[in-house]
Amino acid sequence: MVKSLQGQIAWITGGGSGIGLAGAMALAKAGAHVVISGRTQATNDSALTTLQAIGSAEALLLDVADKHAVQAAAQGILAKHGRIDMLINSAGTNATQRNFDVVTTDAWDDVVGINLNGSFYCVHAVLPAMRAQNGGLIVNVSSWAGLYASKLTGPAYNTTKRALLALTESINMEECQYGIRATSLLPGEVATPILDKRPTPPTQEQRDRMVQAQDMGQALLFLAKMPARTCINELVISPTLNRFYLGGLEAPPAR
Repeated sequence: MVKSLQGQIAWITGGGSGIGLAGAMALAKAGAHVVISGRTQATNDSALTTLQAIGSAEALLLDVADKHAVQAAAQGILAKHGRIDMLINSAGTNATQRNFDVVTTDAWDDVVGINLNGSFYCVHAVLPAMRAQNGGLIVNVSSWAGLYASKLTGPAYNTTKRALLALTESINMEECQYGIRATSLLPGEVATPILDKRPTPPTQEQRDRMVQAQDMGQALLFLAKMPARTCINELVISPTLNRFYLGGLEAPPAR
């Protein structure tokens, strides 16, 4: 890892908490200017206080499911900074009532709108600038569920996270000629607030043995510091004690 991040502009969606915030902290500490976006003002404000104690950062109030707002956000970043070197699509959600016998069409639309549509809207918004500057890194935060569908995560989450793999490879196929590279980041269980949306949230003891948010921050820093000539197409990260290997997570969750 030899690439300097000094002066790089990184836009991180879902940057107010979890994997997004951990990535923002790691990148800011390494010298990048981070622009976090999220749809909750209080979360953004808290994260920004943390980030500005470490390095250079700003925050945008943004719902990535709103394609017009996404376009405006990208144009605002470009107008202020002149470039976007990294896009990390970390905004994500899941329904609590998520399996076929209980999931609603509105819940499906919400998960698809954020996890898939939102990621596409952000990619679509940054690509022209990345082409013009002849380079850029896009990281789409997928999931272990993107490789191995699970009853635990449900059909909407499974579908959107697997679709991100296809989105990532489409970027690499079409945009590599412009120096643009994309990575699907596929974590197993990570101890972040999204776990609270499970029908039966994990215990603190279980969370302590999962991948931690700061571990994912280091993974994002690794991707960011790779030489521009190198593309990491997929990066899979799981807890050493991987509960999907041990059984018991595939049964339909209690309701």
